[in-house]
Amino acid sequence: MRIKVLGCSGGIGGILRTTGFLIDEDILLDAGTGVGDLSIEQLCKIGHIFITHSHLDHICSIPLLLDTVFGMRQKPITLHATRETWDILKAHIFNWKVWPDFSAIPDENNALLRYQEVRVGETVDLGGRKFTPIPANHVVPAVGYHMEGKTASMVFTGDTTTCDALWEAVNRIKNLKYLIIETAFSDGEIEIAKLSKHLCPSMLVEELRKLEPRDARVYITHLKPGEGEIIMHEIERDAYEFNARPLYNGHIFHI
Repeated sequence: MRIKVLGCSGGIGGILRTTGFLIDEDILLDAGTGVGDLSIEQLCKIGHIFITHSHLDHICSIPLLLDTVFGMRQKPITLHATRETWDILKAHIFNWKVWPDFSAIPDENNALLRYQEVRVGETVDLGGRKFTPIPANHVVPAVGYHMEGKTASMVFTGDTTTCDALWEAVNRIKNLKYLIIETAFSDGEIEIAKLSKHLCPSMLVEELRKLEPRDARVYITHLKPGEGEIIMHEIERDAYEFNARPLYNGHIFHI
């Protein structure tokens, strides 16, 4: 599996793009603003979208992607999400008021958008590319994903705060090579982090200490614009043993 970072910021502006990953040529994991950098030809190849949760910075490109490729694809696009997330999208996005309901266009039997429910711990296997939802703890129903290729695994936590169940799942993965975990706020904003159920560096340190010793490489995502240097400085100061690095647009992983 080839995983390319399309966006990994907590906001927009200049080169910043919100969360999204392109997996091989046909799968998206989350669909933030970075999806808009793909060409129409690339967009037409997308057949599956896995979603961690319903917040706008993770799903905003889905409506525009569907509208763009409508009439260009012979097969539907499958949206993989929890039932709670799908219900939110149907009620607040694909409701004919904010955006057309592409799960009913041109009709329900031939719709461009097809929903497939995912459940924590249940693996979706797409030709040997395995996606397993894992627990997360956010202000809306949310999951992370364990992705497994031929040789290794990657975990993307999505948006989360402290979550023991997440680490129980991660510690069961024997071939974990990469861990991508969010840290949205600096320690100076710890109360905002707790209120919004995100992490800050001091909370991140406590979470990473739940990770059983291994050689997995740790990458930090969802840094708030203008605070990235402060957040990474605090992480490097207090979590130096984990050698955590910031995630960047265009970063490519192979598993």
